[in-house]
Amino acid sequence: MAAVAGPGGFQFAIDRGGTFTDVFARCPGGRVRVLKLLSEDPGYGDAPTEGIRRVLQEETGVAVPRDQPLDASGIEWIRMGTTVATNALLERRGERLALLVTRGFRDLLHIGSQARPRIFDLEVAVPEVLYEEVIEVDERLIPHQPGCRLPGTETLPLLEGSTGASLLVQRPLELSALRRELEGVLARGIRSLAVLLLHSYAWPGHEEQVGALARELGFRHVSLSSAVAAMVRAVPRGYTACADAYLTPCIHRYLESFRAGFAHQLREVPVLFMRSDGGLTPMQHFSGARAILSGPAGGVVGYAVTTYRREDQQPVIGFDMGGTSTDVSRYAGEYEHVFEASTAGVSIQAPQLDINTVAAGGGSRLFFRSGLFVVGPESAGAHPGPACYRKGGPLTVTDANLCLGRLLPEYFPRIFGPGEDQPLCREAAARAFRELAARIDAFLADAGAGAGAHRPLSVEEVAMGFVRVANEAMCRPIRALTQARGHDTARHVLACFGGAGGQHACAIARALGMSRVFIHKYSGILSAYGLALADVVHEAQAPCALRYEPDAFPRLDGRIAALERECRDALRAQGFAGEQIRTEAFLHLRYEGTDCALMCSAKGHPPTPRSCRAGDFHAAFTSRYLVEFGFTIPDRAVVVDDVRVRGTGSSGISCETPLAPSGKPARVETVTRCYFEEGYLETPVFLLEELACDHAVPGPAIIIDKNSTIVVEPGCTAGLTRFGDVCIAVGSGPPRPLGPQLDAVQLSIFSHRFMSIAEQMGRILQRTAISTNIKERLDFSCALFGPDGGLVSNAPHIPVHLGAMQETVQFQIRNLGEDLREGDVILSNHPCAGGSHLPDLTVITPVFWPGVPKPVFFVASRGHHADIGGITPGSMPPHSKALREEGAVFVSFKLVKDGVFQEEAVTEALMAPGRIPGCSGTRNLRDNLSDLRAQVAANQKGIQLVTELIRLHGLPVVQAYMGHIQANAEVAVREMLKGFAARWGTAVEAEDRMDDGSPIRLRVQVDPQEGSAVFDFSGSGPEVYGNCNAPRAITLSALIYCLRCMVGQDIPLNQGCLAPVRVVIPKGSILDPSPEAAVVGGNVLTSQRVVDVIFKAFGVCAASQGCMNNVTFGNERVGYYETVAGGAGAGPRWHGRSGVHTHMTNTRITDPEILEQRYPVVLQRFELRRGSGGAGRCRGGDGVIRELLFRDDMVLSVLSERRAVRPYGLQGGSPGAPGLNLLLRRDGRTINLGAKTSVPVEPGDIFRLQTPGGGGFGSPGDGVDPEETAEPPASRSFAERGSVFEYRRAQEAV
Repeated sequence: MAAVAGPGGFQFAIDRGGTFTDVFARCPGGRVRVLKLLSEDPGYGDAPTEGIRRVLQEETGVAVPRDQPLDASGIEWIRMGTTVATNALLERRGERLALLVTRGFRDLLHIGSQARPRIFDLEVAVPEVLYEEVIEVDERLIPHQPGCRLPGTETLPLLEGSTGASLLVQRPLELSALRRELEGVLARGIRSLAVLLLHSYAWPGHEEQVGALARELGFRHVSLSSAVAAMVRAVPRGYTACADAYLTPCIHRYLESFRAGFAHQLREVPVLFMRSDGGLTPMQHFSGARAILSGPAGGVVGYAVTTYRREDQQPVIGFDMGGTSTDVSRYAGEYEHVFEASTAGVSIQAPQLDINTVAAGGGSRLFFRSGLFVVGPESAGAHPGPACYRKGGPLTVTDANLCLGRLLPEYFPRIFGPGEDQPLCREAAARAFRELAARIDAFLADAGAGAGAHRPLSVEEVAMGFVRVANEAMCRPIRALTQARGHDTARHVLACFGGAGGQHACAIARALGMSRVFIHKYSGILSAYGLALADVVHEAQAPCALRYEPDAFPRLDGRIAALERECRDALRAQGFAGEQIRTEAFLHLRYEGTDCALMCSAKGHPPTPRSCRAGDFHAAFTSRYLVEFGFTIPDRAVVVDDVRVRGTGSSGISCETPLAPSGKPARVETVTRCYFEEGYLETPVFLLEELACDHAVPGPAIIIDKNSTIVVEPGCTAGLTRFGDVCIAVGSGPPRPLGPQLDAVQLSIFSHRFMSIAEQMGRILQRTAISTNIKERLDFSCALFGPDGGLVSNAPHIPVHLGAMQETVQFQIRNLGEDLREGDVILSNHPCAGGSHLPDLTVITPVFWPGVPKPVFFVASRGHHADIGGITPGSMPPHSKALREEGAVFVSFKLVKDGVFQEEAVTEALMAPGRIPGCSGTRNLRDNLSDLRAQVAANQKGIQLVTELIRLHGLPVVQAYMGHIQANAEVAVREMLKGFAARWGTAVEAEDRMDDGSPIRLRVQVDPQEGSAVFDFSGSGPEVYGNCNAPRAITLSALIYCLRCMVGQDIPLNQGCLAPVRVVIPKGSILDPSPEAAVVGGNVLTSQRVVDVIFKAFGVCAASQGCMNNVTFGNERVGYYETVAGGAGAGPRWHGRSGVHTHMTNTRITDPEILEQRYPVVLQRFELRRGSGGAGRCRGGDGVIRELLFRDDMVLSVLSERRAVRPYGLQGGSPGAPGLNLLLRRDGRTINLGAKTSVPVEPGDIFRLQTPGGGGFGSPGDGVDPEETAEPPASRSFAERGSVFEYRRAQEAV
């Protein structure tokens, strides 16, 4: 390939990051200039403008003063990516904003999904909403439902929605009162509005009228949710509209200031900005909701275009390691998008590249906690920065690489120290590592590691340990992006870019089994280079509600054609010729009755007589569904949620100039000593600019570029491609013999590996399950157990499942003994066998190893099945009195025997409750059987992954580290108990009561020397004639949850947590009932009271709402179940969060629009119950008010608590308000339903749920409490995001 001819003018591609601004410039004649400068500097106003000024001055030889506008006549185009929007969102520095929302929903975006972001944080830290004020708008649309029996609906105006579905105008839009409220907002200085009216995605008329009024009154920016994100689901659409109204004015201000730096405001120069979806858009169309990933998106385009080869179609993992975090993404010929993602606590509904940000960057801090090496998530930031920056900063990954000789200070600029004129300081890093190594050695000596044979660790061994732990932390999301979706990780190329990635790339590729690392010559500025390669994109989207079937094809084809015309017209208006424009149509498809929608292109699936003209989308959907989830549902209709067209105008440049071979060996710049697994090795250093395409650089070696350092590890060989990019062939590396004795570094790595096994089991279960509960609500847990049945790792963490499965596994070992054979899989759910409640079915597989007679470990998965029979649909009866009324029971049932799935026997057992008067067998046998098979498959995945570990390290080593991990958790809990005893004394006690008066009593006796405790629940009430009995496993789960919350840091959640604790629970009590006692309420209600009693004893925080507010309604055609948020308890230095789930549950709530679309109800109100939180120096959180208007005859069931006994306050704080369940009959009567009931309801009846508030902490007006001197938890200084993060967040929201 010959060198490409140069442009006629200067071409600039600029990535303005938070710390540095990268400039890629192509000059007339083809010369390339690369520049990196600080984004903020007192010497100049705007970094991109300064970068352009420097290039123009140096290339033309004409002085360009900083204080004058730049002459832009020689500039052909400018392309930019910017973090302006992301930073404004992270730092909450956007435009002042008011939200307009349908009346009854003023707090909808505050409540959001009602799930808390981190389940073990007692201070529920949710980023605040973006708006300052809320105006409720009098208007209401509801979906038209044929056969609706709600009185008066037959006379309501009927509208035809854009989706194809009809809507009723329940309340017309009232503008006169709204005008007065808007004038008041304007008078208070707010000029930006977000508008969210329910169902506006389908009929935007009301929003458009509100927007016209606001603009007429003088609002500068109005974001209509129907225009910004025309997709069903009010909550994410509302967040998106708010983000747009909050950020777009900031972006416009930045663009105005940028244009002001040029003569004639850049009127004649095309200026394009990168959007979150990886496409460029003209400056005037760049908006807040599409700008969040503007910076990182350029890097994805850069590696996708430069690394992926269409000839071999080898997929690529992008690995962008920066200062505070690492971005991981995947490219296999097409960009992988997500259509809803969260950044800084704000969910945005817009196409975004699937970029996963994890907490391990060069600036990630290093800790040694309770025997574990921990990397991040806290970061040192730019100031003070790592210890080696000479500003007194903490130890970081960068310091570790410097101490190992992998960074050479002489090749870094002298910009460090208080005067910013010093080199990196290796001695400062080494000194900090020496102090840390001494602490580690002291800990290991105290722990008796190696029975006195412990050898002190060197600085290099400690630094190397942290590097290996950081590498393992970065491998986990890569495995989740690949293996969990059915892709082979080892088949991928690792494309490395960013300043810090080159030091870790070989080790990460080796750990993942990859054979090739690719580092582009512009890897240090790849985001900027990607902007130069990117296409201009215009997207158009419309909501839809049609089935994908022949009758709908003409309408779908018409919509696709209209959206294609819109895209082509927009791109032609930007100067693209017809042959430069490509369009691609997508349909957002899902199986009817499910929530799992996939955005599908018909590429590779040409049209057939039974498809749309645009292609066979059904074939595309089913083939992708099969890859992602392992099955299809052939007899289920497919629904189209949205129609989307992506138009691209090809404009990317090509400037790859081939290198000439040198014909001689590569010159060694210098030789240094670098530390690897083998110890110190003589390591030659090469300059990238001096290497040619015929050079091979065997490891160990260091290759230095202007903006990055590449470490070529022993066993790897680096070469240059003909265009000057670095390609490293990764060897397997020397074997690392490992013994069973404790190695602190290996302990941290095994901790990650064991958790990864449980996580991957969960992904297989989610992929292969068929029910909504498991596939979409993610109501399951997977776990790994040692040979004694002790829990090793449990992921993800559903509080009510924590530790409970251990009881189940250990029961099977005791109960079956020698009858546990290879090829068996056990099914169990009985409370006496460690079950929680009957719908939670646990599948256990014992694992055998050649030559070992007994199981060497166990794997298990517990999933919530939607129905297993009993007296009510859903198997969650509010009024059950005996276990047999709650569904099918399994104690030690062999689901698989000698490798054969026992379908006939398990079907008979699932249908058995039907033989009991008043009961039914399972009402959904097909889903039960499919999900049980999925649980068996998940266990098989766990077995495969652990056996791989055993083959690598040997059975004694793996079993030894299972024990070491448990011992580590034990140490953390012992330290917490010692600290508690020193602070509050050795004996505490507490009591609380259920609404029926049953006491839950606890006395805790702590041994301050041992760090052990006895938790004695003697004195708790007897078993109740009802279903609030809690199996023993529930109390243990609640205890593990509380211990983890009080430890206050990430520890492995396993058997070790309970090792220092002896639990006394009296037989026959409400906390350990008889085998036939009903327990469904114990799982969802009594578990919360146990938590309240434990926290009351320790004085940690006031009581939260103490209830899950279980609501079920249905008839013979439909059934629905939800749990509803309340108030969180206040603590010594925090107010309780309002409208959130607490403690033992974290379930997401169904979006109002989905609820009304699928069920015969209207959600009339969903807002905070103001004043229901207890008063105090720190206030308790408020509960919520939720009103459901019924449109059909149904049965309503409520299972709740804290209707009589209020959530307690602490240290003078007031209790929270109790809850209240009211039925407002359509004849005007108001009926208090009590806490637990089932009642028939008619069309026009309203159920009003008022959930409890949280208790207050401290007397109002008190001074500073002594406990306030405690260190607040360190905040994360990076925005975790991407599909892996969203999956974990969803899993924890159950």
